[in-house]
Amino acid sequence: MPGQRPAPARSAPPGAERPGPKPRPAGIPKPGPRRPAPAAPQAAVQQLPATAAQALDRADEAVDRLLESGRDPGTVLVLTVGEPHPWQRHELSFGEERYWAQLAEGDDVFYADAALTRPARREVVVLVVNGGTADRAAKAFTEARGRAAELLVVCGNAGPAAAASAAPTGRPVTA
Repeated sequence: MPGQRPAPARSAPPGAERPGPKPRPAGIPKPGPRRPAPAAPQAAVQQLPATAAQALDRADEAVDRLLESGRDPGTVLVLTVGEPHPWQRHELSFGEERYWAQLAEGDDVFYADAALTRPARREVVVLVVNGGTADRAAKAFTEARGRAAELLVVCGNAGPAAAASAAPTGRPVTA
């Protein structure tokens, strides 16, 4: 007598054996608490004593020494606390769009105001304290330190935090 025949046994689709996490094999430890990522190393700070009137010249000398030592120009950022650097004025004369494109391209030394709001991080930052208030200089130092990956050269007086971070020296580190 014809009737229904039993269906052949079907295997479960892969991964459907059981819901939830799979048991850990013996001998493998459970993960421990998450550790915070290691802090990025702070850039070395070098202080080049200068009055506000001398700061631009000291900064230019520092940049020249860095480049003469073989440093790639695209790794240097120069930030001014007071009046803009003459090179910044020159580059801005070609228009804002071209000026900011140079920052993005990263092929040459970039000159900007210390209150720069765009993301910019370079191996070396030269902070030029050529005017402005003591508070502005101190804030610029803190921000410049965060922008420098290897070396921050401070030309002029950026306040007690800068003075405590480095010993004065006549020549910038070229490493």
